[in-house]
Amino acid sequence: MVQKLLGIRRMLERHGFWNTLYALALDSIASIFVLRILRGVYVEAPDPSFLRCPDPYTAGFLPAQELREYTRDPDTELSASFLDQALARGDECYAIRDGQTLAAYGWYSFGGTPIGIGDLVLTFDRRYVYMYKGFTDPRYRGQRLHGIGMTRAMQHYKDNGCKGLVSYVEARNFDSLKSCLRMGYRVFGSVYVTRIFGRYVALSSPGCRRFDFRLRSAQIGPAYRTFGKAGSRSTLP
Repeated sequence: MVQKLLGIRRMLERHGFWNTLYALALDSIASIFVLRILRGVYVEAPDPSFLRCPDPYTAGFLPAQELREYTRDPDTELSASFLDQALARGDECYAIRDGQTLAAYGWYSFGGTPIGIGDLVLTFDRRYVYMYKGFTDPRYRGQRLHGIGMTRAMQHYKDNGCKGLVSYVEARNFDSLKSCLRMGYRVFGSVYVTRIFGRYVALSSPGCRRFDFRLRSAQIGPAYRTFGKAGSRSTLP
């Protein structure tokens, strides 16, 4: 109980009364039945201040062989099974490294992508690329590396015909939402997920229509489009 009260106090200090009340309401509902609310976000204009990779880091898309080396280190949060599935879909990983240390990375998908809720996959307008599984090693946090990697990856995809990036943030994850907004993302709608009689049901708000942003069963075969495979190096300075 004491830990819970301390957590509520920290949330009040960081996010204010109404956001804290909203989060507590969601927690109460989730204790009765499954409810997930995903905030859809998008960004179309790369922020120039995030395009330069600072010294001594290097940035670029990583090939499969190098990614598999990192699965040996649990601190990278990359498992062999995840990698097999992501690479089979044609997803790409843009990373920032300190020497051979994986400092930060993000994954980019061109079609239906599982999100860890039953057999549901996220689908979206194929003119966009879906960014997911952003990671920054705790030792490298506070240096904007995630934002830099995401912006540089987006610039690559835009150079190859993509309109921008889409992603989502859990509704009660206020820290992540603030981080996305600082990087230039904008909220466009929400997807509500619950479970009825053992099956997941998802409803997209009207704002999702512009991006065709929705969840559906993985049994419907996804289509993929690739905006120019980048290889292992970025062409940005």
